Amino acid sequence: MLSTKLMLWSLLLSGCYFAISCDANQQGEYLYKFIESKRFKKASHGGASIAEDGGDGVATYFSKVHVVKEQSGWMEADKVKALPGQPKGVDFDQYAGYVTVDAKAGRALFYYFVESPQNSSTKPLVLWLNGGPGCSSFGYGAMEELGPFRVNSDGRTLYRNEYAWNNVANVIFLESPIGVGFSYSNTSSDYIKTGDKSTAMDSYIFILNWLERFPQYKTRDFFITGESYAGHYVPQLAYTILTNNKLTNHTVINLKGIAIGNGWIDDNTCTKGMYDYFWTHALNSDETHEGIERHCDYQSGNFTSECYQYQNRGMDEIGNIDVYNLYAPHCDSAARKTGASPATYSGSNFDPCSEDYTSSYLNLAEVQQALHVKALKWSACSGVGWTDSPATVLPVIKRLISSGIRTWIYSGDTDGRVPITSSRYSVNSLKLPEKTTWRPWYSGNEVGGYVVGYKGLTLVSVRGAGHMVPSFQPQRALTMITFFLRGELPPKLTP
Repeated sequence: MLSTKLMLWSLLLSGCYFAISCDANQQGEYLYKFIESKRFKKASHGGASIAEDGGDGVATYFSKVHVVKEQSGWMEADKVKALPGQPKGVDFDQYAGYVTVDAKAGRALFYYFVESPQNSSTKPLVLWLNGGPGCSSFGYGAMEELGPFRVNSDGRTLYRNEYAWNNVANVIFLESPIGVGFSYSNTSSDYIKTGDKSTAMDSYIFILNWLERFPQYKTRDFFITGESYAGHYVPQLAYTILTNNKLTNHTVINLKGIAIGNGWIDDNTCTKGMYDYFWTHALNSDETHEGIERHCDYQSGNFTSECYQYQNRGMDEIGNIDVYNLYAPHCDSAARKTGASPATYSGSNFDPCSEDYTSSYLNLAEVQQALHVKALKWSACSGVGWTDSPATVLPVIKRLISSGIRTWIYSGDTDGRVPITSSRYSVNSLKLPEKTTWRPWYSGNEVGGYVVGYKGLTLVSVRGAGHMVPSFQPQRALTMITFFLRGELPPKLTP
């Protein structure tokens, strides 16, 4: 039987019980429900993070599991000849398939990989992870954000994303953990005992085996990127890689850096930043803000019942808007059926119904066949039982900074769920010396956002972007990631 805690988690994921509308982005909804669920099972989430336990759990795990399997022939088998409905003139190779991460349990993770159209042999390798927890890096990251294609409103054909990140890198989209998207396990208990540590471990095993499948990338510069609850996934996976580069005889992964977008990385600072953002953006009343300030102790993390009452009131005051992109319209499904043009907002032509188009496309039998996956009902997000989620991953990020790898935290400035204030509060708590003062950066001739450099860490905002930065500001996102990969700050305005 499911424990009471797991039953609560399932309940929270089964419907939209909170103030934000159900037709908002599912990835953000899943994050919100997960945060809310942690209120009720706080004691079980107070355990050590991967970095705090010294990596012993990770080392023990790998001592018991034979993680690298024979992969010869799999690369060619995974090659996608063409995705149904893709536009003409596709000039890059794409691959898709499963990598087994636990043969005994029958646990396999789905990936989609796109090489760069130009000079792919010299460009870095980037892994992209979406959050939730429980949401698809393929459905969101590849098909709605930074991938080479987006889905047309017919749900059957694709068009080229001019600002895809494979312009500057070779990109892997990994659906993790199992139960997400096309990833699966033959062991049913795997679906109710997932957590931060097991996700990091499985993702690490995936990378080791994937590099055996694509050996030409073994020595390539490697970067991990992601958004939302990937604020946990990205640094934890990076730390797992660095630890096991030293502890095992497996392939040494050439990890160079991480970039976390609108990432939930610390419960207290992110929560405080969220409610402060609500008030400063005229979403909450003065009375509610004062009540939250008076009753919520973010230093200790011990919130009173009065604190929760005011926070819930703050959620109620927001109303039916997309809190993940404050100034964007909702998807109007009824209008879409009549053939009306989708509503967009100033600064972006992103169609708010894109999630519907993607779901229709990925459930086509011919699409699933082209992707080499098991036929199943695909969904953008899936409810998975979560067993561990530390209140903070800041200790992990500190370790990564100390290791010398490139560390960026970026934030779309119209996201209210994990806003720029949350990112700033989290970074400020690290008390890092400032190296480069706050300044605007440019994409084309427009301000793309703002940047400040600290010793070992860079904080970047992206102007006019919501929770999914590459969806809402694709050109600015591409500019930002290009300079991240180069190891340079985003550009100043050139005369």
